[in-house]
Amino acid sequence: MTDDKTHFGYREVAPDEKTAGKVAETREHWQRVATLGREAHAMSGGAKLEDIFQQIQAGETATLNLILKADVTGSLEALTESLRKLERDDVKLSFVLRGVGGITQHDVQLAAASDATIIGFNVRPDRKSRELAETEHVEIRTYEIIYQVLEDMENAMLGLLAPEYEEVVTGEAEVREIFRVPRIGAIAGCYVTNGVITRNSKVRFLRDGTIIWKGTVSSLKRFKEDAREVAAGFECGIGLSDFQDLKQGDVIETFEEREIPRT
Repeated sequence: MTDDKTHFGYREVAPDEKTAGKVAETREHWQRVATLGREAHAMSGGAKLEDIFQQIQAGETATLNLILKADVTGSLEALTESLRKLERDDVKLSFVLRGVGGITQHDVQLAAASDATIIGFNVRPDRKSRELAETEHVEIRTYEIIYQVLEDMENAMLGLLAPEYEEVVTGEAEVREIFRVPRIGAIAGCYVTNGVITRNSKVRFLRDGTIIWKGTVSSLKRFKEDAREVAAGFECGIGLSDFQDLKQGDVIETFEEREIPRT
């Protein structure tokens, strides 16, 4: 009997029982590793950011497991050094991973296994990483100013975390072509991959998961006609306020902010 699995919509079948057995052993190995990782970190008393104050109040030493991702090495080192200065006798920081680049599915899987909070500085998770984080109940916090990271950390230690603003991604579009229009500038010829792109919405411009610009969608066209919105599965032309550095493969991410009251 052979083993089979689904991979990107196709079914892969092991050619013989020996291969199938090796596949099964490999799966069991990684399942054991993931289980042991979760159990070990559960026993170590790792806490999420918003749970630190409760542990301090209970007279326990709180250990906050962190995964740090930043746009460049300089930002990563500056953020790490600043965070380490916040450590106290009753609050310890453990850096599970520090790296440069966007927040990936691997980062989310590691955070789930180590009960860690992901801190992103000038970087974003893509759609699949966001969905995985929601499924695995992994907390991702993204920032663009270092002092805001430190302020949240200090407030968490004092039980004073302010209401959080959730940034809900409303649409994503991939830049396929760049058009230069006289007196207007660069227009991004895009394919909407997720959600709906709406004119005048807030936007982040991402390159390899890194935020390189924020602003608004200043113009939106479907063929040559102005459009109020364009849904996933359709092509459109997007003009961005005060931004011209467009490249094929870049991602335009629109979003809105919603306040989440703390209970």
